[in-house]
Amino acid sequence: MFKYFTVQTANEALPLVIERYANMKKQKNEVIKAEQDLQVTLTDNNTFEEYVTLKQKLNEELSKFYKTIEELEETGVVMKGLDQGLLDFPSKRFDDEVWLCWKEGETEIKFWHEKDSGFNGRKPVSVDAESLI
Repeated sequence: MFKYFTVQTANEALPLVIERYANMKKQKNEVIKAEQDLQVTLTDNNTFEEYVTLKQKLNEELSKFYKTIEELEETGVVMKGLDQGLLDFPSKRFDDEVWLCWKEGETEIKFWHEKDSGFNGRKPVSVDAESLI
């Protein structure tokens, strides 16, 4: 679902977004564990049945992981970097499309950046709050 966020609506959505982001990170760890279990099976003297069972478990965990990404992005937020903890909320500044930017650990939307500048181009929302829709 696409929508533009204001600073206010982004902050209102943030608790749900943070919860879904945490679920996504947790599920990523389940994928990593399933991958590691599968790798151990390859190095040990295991049967095909054990290998196939673990491979199916990995596929199941991957499917769950992609589902958590979909659930997060259903909020209208775009995941920019799972490991870096970066999420962006589409917004507008006057007639220009911009991103309201959230980094893991932040408790509210405090920054925005232009479409092509990324995290390093973040600017405080307080500077231009009146111009962000």
